[in-house]
Amino acid sequence: MQTRTIVITSQDLDRLRQLIHHTRELRTENDEYLRALEQELGQAQIVKADAVPPDVVTMNSTAVVRAEGSRRAQTWTVVYPEDADMDEGRISVLEPLGTALLGYRAGDSLEWDVPAGRRRYEITKVIHQPEAAGEFDR
Repeated sequence: MQTRTIVITSQDLDRLRQLIHHTRELRTENDEYLRALEQELGQAQIVKADAVPPDVVTMNSTAVVRAEGSRRAQTWTVVYPEDADMDEGRISVLEPLGTALLGYRAGDSLEWDVPAGRRRYEITKVIHQPEAAGEFDR
């Protein structure tokens, strides 16, 4: 994982910290993934929901992502674990790729450790961002 500054809304930060705490209590996730998310949050630039740039991947944002070496792009929506459905393109923020996408912008490239090894991805486009659409209570 690389060091970077991500942009995250204060509302997402609060909800994600609660999620991490609750998940640890229930021990339902690999702690390595929770630590990775915590590390990302600790390095984040925190902004109000109405001030987040529209090309940033926030919670419940949908982005087009292409893995290095692949011609085919995939569309993913970064969601909370209870809303995840890989077949529907909804990836949990607690999954390695979900954590990796959070806070990045369209046009950014990133490297992240996933179960198959270290992969490089490019976010080609943010199709939907709730804050840009005026959806502040999601």
